[in-house]
Amino acid sequence: MDTSMEKDAITEQYLGIEEKIRKYNPGANFERLRDAYTFAREAHKEQKRKDGSPYITHPLAAAEIIADMELDEDSVIACLLHDTVEDTPVTHEDIAKRFGREVADLVEGVTKLTRVVYTSKEEEQVENLRKMLLAMAKDIRVIIIKIADRLHNMRTMNYQSAEKQREKALETMEIYAPIAHRLGMQRVKWELEDLSLIYLDPLGYTEITSQLDSRKEKLEQFMETISETITERMKSVGVKCRVFSRLKHIYSIYRKMYSQNKEFSEVLDLCAFRIIVDTVSDCYNALGQIHDLYSPMPGRFKDYISTPKPNMYQSLHTTVVGVEGIPFEVQIRTWEMHRTAEYGVAAHWKYKQGITESGDEEKFAWIRSLLETQQETDAADFLHGLKVDMFADEVFVFTPQGKVINLPTGATPIDFAYSIHTEVGNHMTGAKVNGRIATFDYILQNGDIVEIMTSPSANGPSRDWMKIAKSSQAKGKIKQWFKREKREENIVHGKASFDAEMKRNNLSLNDMPDGETLLACLKKMSFSNIDDMYAAIGYGGLTSVRAVNRFREEIVRAVKQRRQEEAAQEAAQGIQSRAPKKPNSVKGVVVGDLDNCLIKFARCCTPVPGDKIVGFITKGFGVSVHRAECQNYLNSGVHGDEDDRWINVSWGDIGAETYNTALTIQARNRDNFVLDVATVLSAAKVKLTGLNARELEAGRAVAFVSMDVHSRAELQAAINRLSVIPGVSEVRRPGV
Repeated sequence: MDTSMEKDAITEQYLGIEEKIRKYNPGANFERLRDAYTFAREAHKEQKRKDGSPYITHPLAAAEIIADMELDEDSVIACLLHDTVEDTPVTHEDIAKRFGREVADLVEGVTKLTRVVYTSKEEEQVENLRKMLLAMAKDIRVIIIKIADRLHNMRTMNYQSAEKQREKALETMEIYAPIAHRLGMQRVKWELEDLSLIYLDPLGYTEITSQLDSRKEKLEQFMETISETITERMKSVGVKCRVFSRLKHIYSIYRKMYSQNKEFSEVLDLCAFRIIVDTVSDCYNALGQIHDLYSPMPGRFKDYISTPKPNMYQSLHTTVVGVEGIPFEVQIRTWEMHRTAEYGVAAHWKYKQGITESGDEEKFAWIRSLLETQQETDAADFLHGLKVDMFADEVFVFTPQGKVINLPTGATPIDFAYSIHTEVGNHMTGAKVNGRIATFDYILQNGDIVEIMTSPSANGPSRDWMKIAKSSQAKGKIKQWFKREKREENIVHGKASFDAEMKRNNLSLNDMPDGETLLACLKKMSFSNIDDMYAAIGYGGLTSVRAVNRFREEIVRAVKQRRQEEAAQEAAQGIQSRAPKKPNSVKGVVVGDLDNCLIKFARCCTPVPGDKIVGFITKGFGVSVHRAECQNYLNSGVHGDEDDRWINVSWGDIGAETYNTALTIQARNRDNFVLDVATVLSAAKVKLTGLNARELEAGRAVAFVSMDVHSRAELQAAINRLSVIPGVSEVRRPGV
């Protein structure tokens, strides 16, 4: 080991990673790994995390997670460097020159997953998923590094704001935990779910943990007794094994409580046991012994060894009842199956130590399939379809030749046909299940043998199939067929659906302000003309509801503006036809000779009675009232091209009305500063409508106050009181 490295706490953290790598990959290039560590530490030397620790501790912690998964050297290096391109001046080329193109591409792949701005949260989520799938299809290590990055961030999320905690927890629960599940990374998935639950339902999380703590001693004694009994039985029949026991992870208990509406005391199977043996035959032998020791619960046995899950998971699962009447789950697997169950795809690594496994391309074919079938799907459908395909439970059915086909629970013969081949689905005329004719909407069950009947002269899929199919793969292929074969028919169907939805919402395209606005709306949906949009609705690539929602805002705005212009014209005609009279005040303001004019108070300067004021004629929203010393008036009005739109206004009958205004308070940063501000305003009997503060540099702070007052005199009295608060250096109104 290189003794020249400075032995500080951060270096000790890195050396711990080295030790882990030496155990599973002693031939790794440790000089190269050390170079990556020093490079990353230097790049991040000026950065701190939210808790005040050096930023380098984060990539080190993520790299340690990668080392725990026993990934290859390049993966560890890329994880050490994964934030350098995004957060420091380091470039892709810098990394490529120093550590090779493969590492640079991995870093770039991780960086691209976080570098886009979107118009909506739904669009952001969808595009992030698409980018993740694309990155996974190119190199699965990208998403594993990203998951390690997210796992450490969730472990240290307590330093973030409550809003950020909830946002990241929700994203983790909806995207990262399910992807970890689909990749077979069960240990990571469980931890991500539990960490997310802390912020998504802290009360529920605390309730479960406190209940578990109160039963901890009893549960540990129960697990110890069962483990000893199983170990002794296996030893007596010559099955070499290790028995592990654990409590179910918190989110698993939470989901059972809330999905089945149960109290904690009603969740009986809190304990799970894992028996790890040497061979597959030992798995089935051990299963027989468990069923001899304990009573198996009907319908709770699953054989994932003969029919593995799509994420490569293999185990025998059985739920049995112990002598105390307490049910518990037992999982039985080999050591190789155990490693796959813990680390999923990372355990079958095609890059690991230069070994290429021939079956890996087929393992990841589902990623490419998802990408192909979802390319032209709108955001909501993409999310729904992806969650069905990636995250739902599976049903295992067979072809007549005995090949196992995995489909989402609830799948039908239509899903089965399209999973075999696109043309099989397009030319399907009927189906047999277990030798008997089945309807197209028959729900497939585990173990069904499915045969699809086809005909070259078949007319193709029916539109009703879209409602029957469960998998996004089948739905996507049906949409593609209609898009390719039935464009004119799609336009007719799409237009009818769109027009019906517009009518239901009392909207009309005739109310669009102009053709350019119409084209702009279509462009936002990636259509060059309206027939393309109708066609997309017709073949199912876009729903009429979403299409109408895209136009709604522009139409409503145009109708509102037209009505205001018509009202203004009618008002002007009415003024001309009536004899002159003293105009009434609106909100306490008199506008020239106009009566009942629409009034709003400018937020830039928040005028109140007693201030000198001017008015600005807006386009479609009446008169905006400003203070005479407002910078917007002084800079933009009398010196600009719109000086003819500034008009004289004055205060009229005020009455008991209050006016909202604002203050900015500069002060020395100290404890109870905000409390003192609130106390002073309360004592002045001023109605406070908003108060927030933030810390500035050099020991300073600023508070922003919003309040309702009756007059300038009342506001000035409040300013005088605020000015004498200890540490306050300035109290000023906005706009000056």
